Amino acid sequence: MTTTPKPSHQIPDRDIYERRESGVRSYARAMPRQFGRAENVWMYDNQGGRYLDFLSGCSTLNYGHNHPIMKQALLDYIAGDGITHGLDLHTDAKQDFLTTFEDVILKPRGLDYRAMFTGPTGTNAVEAAIKLARKVTGREMVIAFTNGFHGMTLGALACTGNAAKRGGAGVPLSHVSHEPYDGYYGPDVDTADLLEQRLADPSSGLDAPAAILVETVQGEGGLNAASPEWLRKIAQIAKAHGALLIVDDIQAGCGRTGGFFSFEDMGFTPDIVTLAKSLSGMGLPFALTLFSPELDQWSPGEHNGTFRGNNHAFVTATAALRHFWSDDTFQADVRRRGELVEQRFDKLATEFGFEQRGRGMMRGLNVGSGELAATITGACFDQGLIIETSGAHDEVIKVLAPLVIDDAVLIAGLDILESNIRAAMATDYAVAAE
Repeated sequence: MTTTPKPSHQIPDRDIYERRESGVRSYARAMPRQFGRAENVWMYDNQGGRYLDFLSGCSTLNYGHNHPIMKQALLDYIAGDGITHGLDLHTDAKQDFLTTFEDVILKPRGLDYRAMFTGPTGTNAVEAAIKLARKVTGREMVIAFTNGFHGMTLGALACTGNAAKRGGAGVPLSHVSHEPYDGYYGPDVDTADLLEQRLADPSSGLDAPAAILVETVQGEGGLNAASPEWLRKIAQIAKAHGALLIVDDIQAGCGRTGGFFSFEDMGFTPDIVTLAKSLSGMGLPFALTLFSPELDQWSPGEHNGTFRGNNHAFVTATAALRHFWSDDTFQADVRRRGELVEQRFDKLATEFGFEQRGRGMMRGLNVGSGELAATITGACFDQGLIIETSGAHDEVIKVLAPLVIDDAVLIAGLDILESNIRAAMATDYAVAAE
């Protein structure tokens, strides 16, 4: 008779990672613990440690870890032998998701989008979006923006600005022009006007684009938030020049900036929207490319993927939509909590000469250097707060707390962050004075 071994609560032997896992791993280097359990806003390691999660799987866990409503929906579905893998077959789970998405998200916002189930990650959704734009327009060029991040597969990577990420491709990344994002040259230069000038000039060297691809808030690029005015100009420019406007809402969507979509109430409607990360509700792989019905020019099977039908994710996504988005209560809470973070960051920015960035519950504090940011976030981790950095030089401390976090717990986490900022700045000033 064999028995299933029970999980060990002893200090694990992590040599296996050095022996077998690729050196490409990154988060584990800054957070050297082995985690075994997670609930709500907390993660627990195998040594008895508890950590407040201000990372949320890079905005994949907007509703926290193992939310009971989604977890129970999935357990019930599995217990009933529901379809797990269905390619693009019609299933009960897919029908429930599409119906709920239509009724709860699209119709109340006056949006009419077709839903394309791509492969399971955000980069798959971006690849489908730019591929469709090129197919529909017959053009090759895509305009992306400085500090943008759109994924690690070749098409999405070509639209990504980060040199280190791009350097891993090993081949030329072409047919993309990286134009300056809002504020790239400071507050006195309107980069939308610069883009219009380039596109209107037949001698600028910039080919007519198939699409303009933009994040309303640049998650990996340093929490740069474009103004509604700038975004409306970009939308007008795209229309005037026959390009499709693609909004990458993979990190900024699903409530992270307040509304379900980050572009809500801004006065424009994208032609194409990409979603992933928190779309499934509890961290299951799931991505969507949404587009206007007239753009649905795919022939059957022209773009596909083995795991485009994650029925478990359909189940949890449907539960999340019904629970959180059937009325305005949740998004009002998100906006209020975002204001709490904003007020706290405003205070620190004023006191230390930092720069606050972001929107809603997608906030960053530019502390000026990657070294200082790493010192602060490392000290936070030692005190039980999981938090990361972003930006061109990793100089921005990035808060992506779960959207369901209690105010008191959010404030406690911000207290840890503030105390470590003060400690690091005191040390920094002392060293500078010597």
